[in-house]
Amino acid sequence: MEQEMTGMTDIGTLQSSDIRALNERIERASAFIDMVNLEMGKVIIGQHDMVEKLMIGLLANGHILLEGVPGLAKTLAIKSLSETASVQFSRIQFTPDLLPADLVGTMIYNQKKEEFTVKKGPLFANFILADEINRAPAKVQSALLEAMQEKQVTIGPETFKLPEPFLVLATQNPVEQEGTYPLPEAQVDRFLLKVVIGYPSREEEKKIIRSNIAAGESQKPQQVITQEDIIAARKMVREVYMDEKIEQYIVDIVFASRNPEEYGLGHLSNLIAFGGSPRASIGMAMAAKAYAFINHRGFVIPEDVRAVCMDVMRHRIGLTFEAEAENITQEQIITEILNKVEVP
Repeated sequence: MEQEMTGMTDIGTLQSSDIRALNERIERASAFIDMVNLEMGKVIIGQHDMVEKLMIGLLANGHILLEGVPGLAKTLAIKSLSETASVQFSRIQFTPDLLPADLVGTMIYNQKKEEFTVKKGPLFANFILADEINRAPAKVQSALLEAMQEKQVTIGPETFKLPEPFLVLATQNPVEQEGTYPLPEAQVDRFLLKVVIGYPSREEEKKIIRSNIAAGESQKPQQVITQEDIIAARKMVREVYMDEKIEQYIVDIVFASRNPEEYGLGHLSNLIAFGGSPRASIGMAMAAKAYAFINHRGFVIPEDVRAVCMDVMRHRIGLTFEAEAENITQEQIITEILNKVEVP
């Protein structure tokens, strides 16, 4: 977390000429976003919000949890994004019998050399698709936790750094709960965004039918960016200017989830078990910067914060039994907070 905090842009009074120059630099640096969206559009019909959130995770160096019923192209979107970049992609199907060694690797005895050698697991890749992540037991989740937070894994006595960029894109099915394990709160907090995927529109569904029953091979996205492009873009995202008033706005939103009575939301006190952690504030700032970058802008505006707030906060607010009994959701609470907290 310290590394994330030190990477934040210092807030200073920028001259309008500086802002203009920064804006031009960001506009040039973010030109590849349109190319990625074009390639993704060849495979993914609709689901613009999901594709946008995947890009935010990629640029803000944050892991993403996608939740939605089967058949909404979650896996396809993640695989397609990896195909637009020259990165190593690894898909791990999470099952109840999965072991930590199946993820990180293990020590194997070499009879010829009479010594143990390390066999690295599928976690040693740039993009990790953790399919149906909530089907694996706690031991596997704890192994993944170190990789997500520390960007390293331990095999036997040795610790290995994971490749850069490293991104975990996890999916979970909210419907079928038989044979699933609830994700630990500590792990859920490691995800920058939790994106809930909805159904496509009528027109989009008709296009999906046509594209899937049409004769001939389906289109594949072309590679348009490299690992170096991603790393350079992440550095540029951190340079996006964020005014002190925007910082205060982010802090107010997070604090309203912890102490709602201080913001005239006393009726939420009995519904919230716990609010967002400092990681929520960092995540919202980074996601807002990435959102501004995607929109070819060199500065953050309040609308950027509002655009990412739901996905940054929905998995970081705990509900009380009272809230669950009244069918109150995190989304309703976040909406109330956004409507109440003063916009700069």
